[in-house]
Amino acid sequence: MNESLKVQSHHLERGAYLYIRQSSMRQVIENIESTKRQYALRSRATALGWTDDKIVVIDCDQGESGASAVWREGFQRLVTDVGMGRAGIVMGLEVSRLARNNADWHRLLEICALADTLILDEDGVYDPAHFNDRLLLGLKGTMSEAELHVLKARLRGGILNKVRRGEYRCVLPTGFVYNDAGVVLDPDSQIRETIAYFFETFSRVGSAHQTVKVFRDEGLTFPSRLRNQDTTIFRPLSASTALRTLHNPRYAGAYAYGRRRYRRTADGKKTNRKRECNDWLACIPNAHPGYITWDRFQENLKLLEANGRGYDIARSSPPREGAALLQGRAVCGCCGRHFRVRYAARRGKLESWYVCDRASSASAEPSCQSIAGPPIDEAIGSLVAEKMTPAAVELALEIRKEIEARHEEADKLRCRATERAQIDADLAQRRFMMVDPQNRLVADTLEAEWNDKLRALAKAREDTERDRHADRLVLDETIRDRLVAMTTDFKNLWADLSTPNRERKRMLAHVIEDVTLIKLPAEGTTKIHVRFKGGKTETLTTLNPKSSAKQVKTPTTIVELVDRLLDDHIYSEIADVLNEQGHRPGGSARRGKQDARFTALRVAYLAHGYGLRSRHDRLRDRGMLTKEEMAARLGIHVSTVVSWAEHGLVTRHAHNAHAYLYEDPGPNPPLKQCSRWNRLRDRAAVIKPAKGSTPSRSTEGGAV
Repeated sequence: MNESLKVQSHHLERGAYLYIRQSSMRQVIENIESTKRQYALRSRATALGWTDDKIVVIDCDQGESGASAVWREGFQRLVTDVGMGRAGIVMGLEVSRLARNNADWHRLLEICALADTLILDEDGVYDPAHFNDRLLLGLKGTMSEAELHVLKARLRGGILNKVRRGEYRCVLPTGFVYNDAGVVLDPDSQIRETIAYFFETFSRVGSAHQTVKVFRDEGLTFPSRLRNQDTTIFRPLSASTALRTLHNPRYAGAYAYGRRRYRRTADGKKTNRKRECNDWLACIPNAHPGYITWDRFQENLKLLEANGRGYDIARSSPPREGAALLQGRAVCGCCGRHFRVRYAARRGKLESWYVCDRASSASAEPSCQSIAGPPIDEAIGSLVAEKMTPAAVELALEIRKEIEARHEEADKLRCRATERAQIDADLAQRRFMMVDPQNRLVADTLEAEWNDKLRALAKAREDTERDRHADRLVLDETIRDRLVAMTTDFKNLWADLSTPNRERKRMLAHVIEDVTLIKLPAEGTTKIHVRFKGGKTETLTTLNPKSSAKQVKTPTTIVELVDRLLDDHIYSEIADVLNEQGHRPGGSARRGKQDARFTALRVAYLAHGYGLRSRHDRLRDRGMLTKEEMAARLGIHVSTVVSWAEHGLVTRHAHNAHAYLYEDPGPNPPLKQCSRWNRLRDRAAVIKPAKGSTPSRSTEGGAV
């Protein structure tokens, strides 16, 4: 059908949209003829009857790929206007200009058919509402997408061919550069030594986070190459940088390509997913010099994987600063999972607990065990000290050498930073000296830059001296002598308070594989099954610490002693006896109550709390009489009974601090006489030699 016959009057009433696009900015700059041909389509629209004011040119997608419409704002505007019925015809030099994606192309055809919009290319005018035209446009769209696929496949095949030989040049991580021979280590010695110290530190501490802490504590910075630049800067080491460095196989001297699979989402964003090592497109070990070996790289990956398995059944975590000695090595004897370590502040100190609550957090089941850490750690420490005593000399010397080597390496890196600051200052000075003195604008700027470099140099020197002085304080002569003294006794090294908990755990890791704990609440003990590295096993038993209530509970032996003393003593006398024998009440176990002593009130509370028979009941069982009963027995007044007891005519026994019971006088009781002619003290003087003993004091316990 003739082009002019397809163009109707209602088409001319709407606009003619000319879509112009090049796939890259390089094509925009170099392929000028293609751009001119696209703009020349305006004359085709004019020839078909559209006026210049009806022609709309959309050329804002220059330099954008036609593989998707997500990032092409011009194409989105075109589709919107077509759907709104504003376009009578859509013009493009060829189908590939509009879209190289069948989904976008057929969506445009469907909307054009619904809106009665024509499509024009270099070959002719098409009506998407007609079957033959739509079939032809669909074939052109398919061929355009296939053309893009073929081009990509050719380029990709050439790249992969070089990749398999290890010759394709990728962006190198910090610490590597390209030269004529290929990949080599960075010629900057500070960069090389810092990266080497990073891997050495990780091998020592066994954790990426701990490596970052070491760099922070020692005031070291880590090199980082700016993106798409050759400039390398030094900045504080972060956890993400540490993990990225540890996972990069280039540092092990291996050529690797295709470690990630890139895809585009529905919104056009590029996402990536990591591939397994076996799925990499290329992995060639020992392809170039590296900072660590390939075996060391594999061990680092396994260690990072073990550190990240926080909720797995079996996990051996790296040593940390906590007091729990078996952190990452204690195994529950009930379920086989590794214990978690919990810390609680009690009685003014931090106590460690081994808790197996993984089943509780996963399926709301009761926790297996909760075991106090101090008794377990003490038993394991004694066992290790006993087993390791023959190797004490060698171990202590190795520790001293390691500390000294670590400080020397850190000092060397600080000196490198100072040298770099000196080079920058000298360069700024040369620039300032070469400038024309008459050009004050440039001279002032270069002078300010020189001053900044000098201040940075002074700060670097000051930091180096300060850190060096701090290291000397750590390794002064006193500490050296102490280390030498400890070489003869490993127990002193293990019990030394200045030895960090992390170092104890590191030493333990070389001796013990794991420790299985089984708590026996009925027996009040915990079974400790130790498995050594060589396969040997040993079983220990420890007493479980008492609860707070049991710690302040009075021992049974003291209760039994109080029960016996109640036969002959009152509460105050019993308190004196207990204090003289060195016994202390249960409350002395509380913080700040170490000096507590027994008192009459404490003894009374103890007797009532444990249901001991009172002294009053004990004396009544022995036939003692009350004051009223004694007065009736002797036929005298109550006050006379008290007076006779004070003078020893009758015998009384105290059952508390101010009350008494009286002994039955028997068949020959004392008789009442006239106190004017026979005074009480005279009668008492006659009775005392007859009894042959002196009565006890009447104001406190005992017989009177």
